Amino acid sequence: MTIEDTMTDQPEFAAETVTPVAELEAPWSRHISLSAIDHESGLRMLRMRIKEGRARFTIIDLDEPTARALAGHLGQWAGS
Repeated sequence: MTIEDTMTDQPEFAAETVTPVAELEAPWSRHISLSAIDHESGLRMLRMRIKEGRARFTIIDLDEPTARALAGHLGQWAGS
């Protein structure tokens, strides 16, 4: 068997389940979507996807402690 026999054009990635959580319209033509990402390994992340205008996207995957801290800071800033 050669190295070429073991190579593939299609790499295998770990399976993940994506569950939509929320969608928000934000000022200045921005759209924010939140999705729960559950990896087959048991890792849980919250994916925050910000669409700006027609073609620019910012995607951030947050672990549970970071999402919790961010929620606290957002709540403090918003006055709740």
